[in-house]
Amino acid sequence: MSITTLDERLGTDKLVRASELLKVAAHPQRLAILDMLGGKKRMCVNDLVEVLGIEQAILSQHLTLMRDKGLLGVEKEGRYSFYHLQQPGFLKIIKDLENCCEHL
Repeated sequence: MSITTLDERLGTDKLVRASELLKVAAHPQRLAILDMLGGKKRMCVNDLVEVLGIEQAILSQHLTLMRDKGLLGVEKEGRYSFYHLQQPGFLKIIKDLENCCEHL
């Protein structure tokens, strides 16, 4: 029986990209943002500030980083920016974290 590595199954480029996305998501506030956006089609910055209780400046830094790395998408409407998940597969990772953390 032959055992294949993750690198062989995904390819180096995809593995590097996945690693980068995991690094970006690996912050409690960013995970909370991803989880919140996963339950909605899209949300504006003001709504995220209100729901998550994160200062607007800090939230904007998180959103910009996640947008630049491809985790989030943004649509501008007038003076409002609406964010949505660009990588909905991350919702499965969040659910897996919930299940994993029950045993920590």
